[in-house]
Amino acid sequence: MEPIVFVPGLLCTETLYAPQIVAFADRPIMVADHRQHNTIPEIAADILAKAPERFALAGLSMGGYISMEIMRQAPERVSRLALLDTNPRADTPEQTERRQFLIKLTREKGFTKVPHLLYPGFVHENRLEDEDLKATVVEMANETGPDAFIRQTEAIMARDDARPFLPAISCPTMVLVGDGDTLTPPSLAQEIHGLIPGSELVTIPGSGHLSTLEAPSEVIAALSAWLAR
Repeated sequence: MEPIVFVPGLLCTETLYAPQIVAFADRPIMVADHRQHNTIPEIAADILAKAPERFALAGLSMGGYISMEIMRQAPERVSRLALLDTNPRADTPEQTERRQFLIKLTREKGFTKVPHLLYPGFVHENRLEDEDLKATVVEMANETGPDAFIRQTEAIMARDDARPFLPAISCPTMVLVGDGDTLTPPSLAQEIHGLIPGSELVTIPGSGHLSTLEAPSEVIAALSAWLAR
């Protein structure tokens, strides 16, 4: 059984993959720590230093940016790749401006409001009033903390456009997206799918950006098929 390395998104912990970790408990599983470094290449190198020699790799959102960088640094170590609700492009000026605002808010007024400001973008519009899901998201954010949030956000702002490197990916690849993902919409998943030869595109109905928590059984089914390829 090949091990799986899961890479969480911004302000997310292993809780992001809790349903999937249970579902694939027969395999060795590592959840990457992406909280210690200031750039995507440094985070990727740190994960590679700690990961098994060869592994299946799955990353959501920021975890996808990191996974694409891992593929650039050490493609021979990845047996298969799953990119969930992510974006192959560099930040737009508008995205960077919003991130800088959130960093400024964190530094000047504290971190308390930040998870609540981010939550509506993280989930499908039908989950905006889902207090249990919101509590999970806020808890992950608080566990990550303000210092790591600033490091992660600076890493995201400085990331490279991954698109030039995607056609070189040759392992079995699945690209998955929630049909209601407003942060990294389905058009971006379609772009990734078009750039990675032989990749599979899966769209999850009724899910937003945090598909692993919003539609756990559908994501588990998609990952099961991916692991069987």
